[in-house]
Amino acid sequence: MAGVREWLGFTCMCLGMFMAILDIQIVATSLPTIQAALKIPVDRMVWIQTAYLTAEIVAIPLTGFLTDRLGMRRLFVIAVSLFTLASLGCALSGSFESLILWRVLQGFSGGTLIPIVFSAVFLLFPERVQGLATTIAGVAAVLAPTIGPIVGGWVTQSFSWHWLFRINILPGIAAALGVALLLRGRDPVEQDRPRRRIDILALLLMAISLVALQIGLKDAPGYGWGNAHVVVLLAIFLLCGAGFVVRTWRAAEPLVELRCMADRNFAIGCVFSFALGFSLLGSTYLMPFFLGLVRGHGALRIGEIMLVTGIAQLLAAPIAVYAERRVDPRWLTAFGFALFAVGLLLSSGQTAHTDFHAMIVPQVIRGAAIMFCLLPPTRMALGRLPKNLVADGSGLFNLMRNLGGAVGLALIDTVIFSHAASEGHRIAARLQAGDLDTALKIGIPRDAFLEQRGQPLDDFAVELVRPLVEKAALVPSVNIAWLMCGLLTVVTLIAVFWVRRTPED
Repeated sequence: MAGVREWLGFTCMCLGMFMAILDIQIVATSLPTIQAALKIPVDRMVWIQTAYLTAEIVAIPLTGFLTDRLGMRRLFVIAVSLFTLASLGCALSGSFESLILWRVLQGFSGGTLIPIVFSAVFLLFPERVQGLATTIAGVAAVLAPTIGPIVGGWVTQSFSWHWLFRINILPGIAAALGVALLLRGRDPVEQDRPRRRIDILALLLMAISLVALQIGLKDAPGYGWGNAHVVVLLAIFLLCGAGFVVRTWRAAEPLVELRCMADRNFAIGCVFSFALGFSLLGSTYLMPFFLGLVRGHGALRIGEIMLVTGIAQLLAAPIAVYAERRVDPRWLTAFGFALFAVGLLLSSGQTAHTDFHAMIVPQVIRGAAIMFCLLPPTRMALGRLPKNLVADGSGLFNLMRNLGGAVGLALIDTVIFSHAASEGHRIAARLQAGDLDTALKIGIPRDAFLEQRGQPLDDFAVELVRPLVEKAALVPSVNIAWLMCGLLTVVTLIAVFWVRRTPED
């Protein structure tokens, strides 16, 4: 039975996870500020985020092994303590190199927090309250990226960039102490049984594979998917990944329990997790991208606009909990992903003038759908696993969501920038042909265009027109990215028909 101590301890775990996820978004909003303060070359600035995300994606699948070695409670306390220490180190960093080293530690320790929390749902609580516990964890996991822009914008405008990391310190200490004290003697994984030994070769294969994939996906939109650098990285990912799977599947004491994938419902739950990561992270990327580059809003205003999604999510959460225990999870999952797809597709018709009021309905729909996309697939994937496989299953399940996000962002950037370039050339060609409608559409004054029409543009005129063309070209490109996310979400619905119905459903 779960008592007050379990619920309070679990809440502390969710706090630690929330801060780890929030950290990614608030740092992203302030990269230019950090870059200017530490005099970081522009082409190296991306590593502030890449270092964190790469370390995180390696840590997530290791959570099962680490839980087996240390126990759920002890692992969480160590991870959140290291995350807090790394946050302090980031705040004190005076150079690019030291910041990157602390970000790697921050990403690795923060990456373990997410699967620990979701495995705790099924290890700490009886089945009848697992839906509520999953909702609390889910709200923390998806609310953090939603409010990240407004928090990051406010911190950056009100204080120095150091506070982007300092705000993690007190919640991190509270989470570590809370879990250490409240869950003492209540760790279902801490038991007298042989611990798995570490497989160094499997660890190296997995780490090399995931790092190569993360960096390859980051570089693909800029270099091109056919570039030798990208092809080599993706080839390393495939070869090392295949080697890891073969070695781990045959191992008596596997580094990661891939046997979870033999369960059909777990495998399908991972498909939904991948699709949710693709579309959810895609939407939280496209919103600030559009609002910042097309509408010209600052970080704080972008956060205020995106807050609508978070409010809708919080309001829908109790309904999702109520329905999760009463409706067939297959159809609840279908409902959630169908609703989320509608919210994504509604955003695919934006114009250069689309702003807060036109974005309310799609945001409300997406916010209301999120918990229906998270609760049933999580139970589908983890709810029927034996307790000794839950931690490994949670690591794999959450890894799929992160991989979905990484693949999604790479494809979104590829679609946006490739289409924007060709669209920009088309707009420029129409302007050179004297098309007045095109000129008015992108914001060139009628009289100025008519006066210049038929004459070659001087350098001053080119510099005035170029940003208008670039902005106009981004709008249909962003819409195509929204459409891609929506269509992928629709296609994923097919997987519902392969879910095995269990007697308890």
